[in-house]
Amino acid sequence: MLSLLRRPRQQPVLLALCVLITLALFTLPLLSFAANRLVSGQPLMLWQVPYAASLLLPLLGLWQGLWWPPRRGRTLMALLAAEALFVLLIWLGGHSATQLASSGSPLARTAFGSGLWCAAALSLLLAAEAIRQLTAKTIPRILLNLQLWLLPLAMLLSGHLDHLSLLKEYANRTAVFDAAFSQHLLLLGGTLLPTLLIGVPLGLAIARRARWQNAAFSVLNLIQTVPSVALFGLLIAPLAGLVAHFPVLARWGISGIGIAPALIALVLYALLPLVRSVVAGLQQVPQEVRETARGMGMSAWQQFWHAELPLALPVWLSGLRVVVVQTVGLAVVAALIGAGGFGAILFQGLLSSALDLVLLGVIPVVALAVLFDALLRVLSALLERRHD
Repeated sequence: MLSLLRRPRQQPVLLALCVLITLALFTLPLLSFAANRLVSGQPLMLWQVPYAASLLLPLLGLWQGLWWPPRRGRTLMALLAAEALFVLLIWLGGHSATQLASSGSPLARTAFGSGLWCAAALSLLLAAEAIRQLTAKTIPRILLNLQLWLLPLAMLLSGHLDHLSLLKEYANRTAVFDAAFSQHLLLLGGTLLPTLLIGVPLGLAIARRARWQNAAFSVLNLIQTVPSVALFGLLIAPLAGLVAHFPVLARWGISGIGIAPALIALVLYALLPLVRSVVAGLQQVPQEVRETARGMGMSAWQQFWHAELPLALPVWLSGLRVVVVQTVGLAVVAALIGAGGFGAILFQGLLSSALDLVLLGVIPVVALAVLFDALLRVLSALLERRHD
C-alpha cells in the first residue's frame, strides 16, 4: 500500500505537469469571445464551453497513469493521454469558434484562452517527456514528436479552425503573411551562405593553429556580448556613410537600414557557434585515425576528406543547427531596422495591442525553428548511424 502511494513521486516531472495542466484547465479561461476585434474578449471557463467535459477523460488517464506500475506501459499511456488532450483542446477551440460564429455576428472573434494555451503547451511537454523515456534514439524521438501535430494539421487544412480569430486575421493578411514568410527565408538563406563561406575556413585555420584560437574566440565572443538591437543600430551610421560616399552602393540595395545591416549583424552573430563547432569537430577526431591515414600514404587533403571530415561532420551539423535556430529567432529583431520578415507583423501587433497579430508573427517563427532543428537532428543522427 505504501509503495502504491509513492508511485507518483517516482515520476516527479510527470506529476508536476499533471498538476499544472489541471490548474490551467480549472482556474484559467479556456476561450475568449468578443463581438468584434475592437473590443475586449469575454473569458469562457471550462464549464462554460460545450463539450469541454470531454477533456476530463484524457486528464483522468494522465492521473491514473501515475499509479500504474513503473513499466513501459505507464509511459506509453501518459503519451497517449497527453496527445489526446492536446488534440481535443485544438478541436474544442475550433468547434466552439464555429458554433459561436454561426449563432452570432460574423464579426465575432473567438480566441484560445490562457488556460487552453497553457494546457496545450504543458501537454506537449508531458508528451515530450514520455517520448524521452520511451526511447533514447534520436530519429524515433523526433518522429514521435512530429506525429503529435498530424491531427491538428489535418484540422487546420480541413477548415475546422477557420473561425478562430487567429485564422481570421491570417485570412485578412494573407499577402502580408506570404511576403513576410519569403523575407524571413531570404534573411535565413542570406545569413547561412556567407556564414559558411567565412566560418568553415576560419574554423579550419584556427583548428590547425592553436595559438590563434584565443584571439579568434575572444573577438567572436565579444560580438556575441553586444545586444542584437544595439548591433543593428551600430551598423546604421557606417553603412549610411558608405552609401553617401559611394552612391553606387544604393543601386545595389545597400543602405543604412533594411536588409544589408540585418544580414551583416546576423552573420556576425552566427560565426561563433559555427566556428566553435568546426574546431570542436576536428579536435574530437582520434589521433589514431590521423596516424592510420598517414600510414596509408594519404596526403593532407585526403586525410581531411576521408578521415577527419566524416568524423567531424556530425559536430559541424550540431553547430549549424544552432546557427539556423538562432538566425530564425534573431531575424525577428531585424524588423526594427526595416528588414521585414515575421518581426514586422509581430511589432505591428505589439504597437496596436493586437494579440492575434503578435501570434501571427510568433507562431511561424517557432514552427520554422522547430522544423529546421528536427531536420538537422535527423540528418546528424543518420550520419552518426552511418559512421557506426
